[in-house]
Amino acid sequence: MLERLRRIVQQVAGARSLGQALELIVEEVRAALGTDVCSIYLAERDTGRLVLMATRGLAPRAVGRVALGPGEGLVGLVATRAEPVNLEDAPSHPHFKYVAETGEAPFHAFLGVPVIHQRRVRGVLVVQQRERRRFDEDHVTFLVTLAAQLAGVIAHAEAVGGLELANGEGATPEPAAPPRRRVLEGLPGAPGVALGTAVVVYPPAELDAVPDRPAANIAAEEAAFREAVAAVTEEFRRLQARLGPQLKAEDRALFDAYILMLSGDSLVTDTVERIRAGSWAPGALRETIEEHARVFDAMDDPYLRERAADVRDLGRRILAQLQAARREGREWPERTVLVGEQITAADLGEVPAGRLAAIVSAHGSRSSHVAILARALGIPAVMGVAELPIQRLEGREVVVDGYRGRLHVQPTGQVREEFLRLAREEEELRAGLSELAMQPSVTPDGEHVPLLANTGLLADITPSLTSGAEGIGLYRTEIPFLMRERFPGEEEQRRIYRQVLEAFAPRPVTLRTLDVGGDKSLAYFPVHEANPFLGWRGIRITLDHPEIFLTQLRAMLRANAGLGNLQILLPMVSGVEEVEDAVLLIRRAREELAEEGEAVPEPRVGVMVEVPSAVYMARQLAGRVDFLSIGTNDLIQYLLAVDRNNERVAELYEPFHPAVLAAVQAAVDGGHAAGRPVSVCGEMAGDPAAALLLLGMGVDSLSMSASSLPRVKWVVRSFTRAEARALLEEVRALEHPHEVRERVEAALEARGLGGLVRAGK
Repeated sequence: MLERLRRIVQQVAGARSLGQALELIVEEVRAALGTDVCSIYLAERDTGRLVLMATRGLAPRAVGRVALGPGEGLVGLVATRAEPVNLEDAPSHPHFKYVAETGEAPFHAFLGVPVIHQRRVRGVLVVQQRERRRFDEDHVTFLVTLAAQLAGVIAHAEAVGGLELANGEGATPEPAAPPRRRVLEGLPGAPGVALGTAVVVYPPAELDAVPDRPAANIAAEEAAFREAVAAVTEEFRRLQARLGPQLKAEDRALFDAYILMLSGDSLVTDTVERIRAGSWAPGALRETIEEHARVFDAMDDPYLRERAADVRDLGRRILAQLQAARREGREWPERTVLVGEQITAADLGEVPAGRLAAIVSAHGSRSSHVAILARALGIPAVMGVAELPIQRLEGREVVVDGYRGRLHVQPTGQVREEFLRLAREEEELRAGLSELAMQPSVTPDGEHVPLLANTGLLADITPSLTSGAEGIGLYRTEIPFLMRERFPGEEEQRRIYRQVLEAFAPRPVTLRTLDVGGDKSLAYFPVHEANPFLGWRGIRITLDHPEIFLTQLRAMLRANAGLGNLQILLPMVSGVEEVEDAVLLIRRAREELAEEGEAVPEPRVGVMVEVPSAVYMARQLAGRVDFLSIGTNDLIQYLLAVDRNNERVAELYEPFHPAVLAAVQAAVDGGHAAGRPVSVCGEMAGDPAAALLLLGMGVDSLSMSASSLPRVKWVVRSFTRAEARALLEEVRALEHPHEVRERVEAALEARGLGGLVRAGK
């Protein structure tokens, strides 16, 4: 059964349309279970009606025409209960509804299971039998397991179908068929709206991620493909010559088989035909390889099935050659919307300055590293679009709604105009807020609350200065490390840090020491762990590698020469021993420089509070350094046990959770008890609603992306500390995060700051 499940899911996942996917499901399930009927119903998104979309055993004419209302009939009962219904004699059940058009009169036994994706019933999978019988437990568990695995595949196929309909591609749906959508749902990553052209980024040699794209020059595409095949063939010949003497005859034969496949008509000819039909070479290759691999996948012989892996390996090698040949000279649209499975900082860096309009990622959430970078750059981002049909998006016009977490593909004229209007309103609000840039960040009762900028890019320096930032509260030094193919040297780092320190002098600049691991990996320093967020990251890596840490510390200290505005921040601290060890290394670096004749001022040192143990140790940690800085992004993740990059649990990542508010308050109180200032440098600081509560907690300063700074300043200048404390006391009595958020946003609305809380409305 496991093998049957694997093969069905694999075949359905390779379907090129929703209709093909559904036809495969009903055909394969009926054969696997030996039933008389297998049918699948899909739920309309707006009405909840269940429409018969494919069947084997019922009347074909009923497909697309028979629909059951919510809760209607046995199929509706399965959807309402969201659990299997297994009946020996379906017609005798009170929920049974006879639909003559389906021709289901002869069938008695009924088993229906829901197809559920992201907590929503997407459809119902049904098998029926003429004889009166209850399906046994094996049948039930097989169908339940299959439905669970197919849910995401069907959702993805629906999304692809919506795009085809948007461009007039494919067949017209039957009258009763569920409407296909051009709006894809994700998670808000960075606020704002943008209209632009989708550019798909995909990892090297990953066939499944290659997007569809028409060939700009068919002859050039064919030539590039043939050159790539020739290069791979030559590569195999070299490997065969070098390794041949060490291999057995049967192992040497593998190279012969590869070379034969590359020189044979089938793989090359099929790909060339697709190119000549108008596809670019990588897309044509992807289609050919998948078609050939599926043939092997469907074979019963295990040895022959394994040859599918050989075919895909060949495809990856050819793709790698194609990618290497065309990496240079890529053209970027005027308003580029980067789309990919997992966008990286390096992907952002490839787009020419001024051309990056927005980001859309199939994975991740608002607190993912790339979403934070998007907010720093002031561009909208939509994360966690689980149904993102990446292959079909290249070159399409899209609208990215970073407020609601939606991607509109090929928007209609009306939708397009509406978002252009919204973008104009955004610009007007931004222009209005810019007037606050040079106004002091002072509450109505005269208390100064410094607002600083989070950054990691030299390009952010000017925007941070013009936004009115009173310094840098968090400079992510890992960005230069992520953008390179090796560790940057001491002098290279010194030059970068010097530019930042000079630009803001005499205002403080807080440089966080190297914070990699988790979702920030270095290609040249790979860390492979089963649970990276609980593993070797942050201060743990740098203390284990003092040669890396001391180089960075020396660069920071030397960059501070003659300025004196450097603050060093230690990430991922869980106890006092780590702080003590790090402080000793900072002193050692300073002493080394003094011995070398470089007198550098002593920096202020701080600790990030971002793991629960640091909350409980806040007073002791603060007693060993000069300040605390609360990193709410990781603190929320660890406190609520929610992977902040996992879109499946993103809704549980909640800054307004009562436990989060209590933890932040405890850290503030601990720092103040030791006589040290406490700042917040996580994303909570840049959320106007959360910033109001932080003001009430007594936080001394807030650090955020430059684009968020004017909004938060508006809040600071509108509420006294006493008013913020009173609101904080009020929400402490609430138990649900959404109640807390609603109450705080209501307070902002009442003060005339409704424009700040539009996100998510």
